[in-house]
Amino acid sequence: MRSTLMGRARAGAPATHKHTAMKSISTLVLALALATAHAGAIAKDTKQSLLFDEIPIGSWSTSAELGAITTSGNTAGTSVTGKIDARQELDDWSNQYIFSGYFKEDKNTDDEGHRYRERSAERFSASGKAAYKLMSDNEKLFVLASHVNDRFGAYTKYSTLAVGHGSRWYQSDDKSVDVEVGPGYFSGTNDEGVSEHGLTIRGAAAMKWKVSQSAMFTQTVSVERGTSNTHSIAESALSAKINGTMQMKAAFSARNDTRVPDDKKNTDTQTSLTLVYSF
Repeated sequence: MRSTLMGRARAGAPATHKHTAMKSISTLVLALALATAHAGAIAKDTKQSLLFDEIPIGSWSTSAELGAITTSGNTAGTSVTGKIDARQELDDWSNQYIFSGYFKEDKNTDDEGHRYRERSAERFSASGKAAYKLMSDNEKLFVLASHVNDRFGAYTKYSTLAVGHGSRWYQSDDKSVDVEVGPGYFSGTNDEGVSEHGLTIRGAAAMKWKVSQSAMFTQTVSVERGTSNTHSIAESALSAKINGTMQMKAAFSARNDTRVPDDKKNTDTQTSLTLVYSF
């Protein structure tokens, strides 16, 4: 089975505009709030969400996605992206584990005409979140741990530990907005080998919009503000069902750091088209 992945592009603001990407992400969060406000008041009742199938208590829901592209001729190379998202529902806890990876390898020719392979992108990440359910519907206390290895990124290693409160800010029959906020701690190593660490304040938002019976749009944003760096991640994705277990997903994601080495860009972006299998 073959799917298509559009290549990863890196784009960064000039040194005098390092905070532009952060302001854009902040504007996105505000726009998200305004866009959903017209649909009605914030839901505080106990109605069941119609956005997706509820996970039965004591059960798991797992999805695996994969995308790849191989080129030959004047431009030769291979790109692969993949992700596993596992969720578990218990009586008092909601748990989530995410593992993802991306690499890009190019085939080049040296001055003597010899062909060789060169890795130009390599990133792996893992995260786990445990959320304790409070008495009110969709109100939770959570602890989150994540780690990223990015061989060619501004930060080659980046780890986060955060705690906080999560709630459903808005809900209707076809839309929902969840928000999280809380303190945290980060530890990272930049491209120059310099270690950084310190306290952070983390905020996150996730919107789901059921466009039709077979299509879902999602928007996620997370911002970790520390004393030396502000780390932000955003993803926009549109998924369409192929059958009961298969989906096609088109996504655009951006990762931004306000403080990076001089030879690195502030923002990395990735556009992808993947197949998603749920079980």
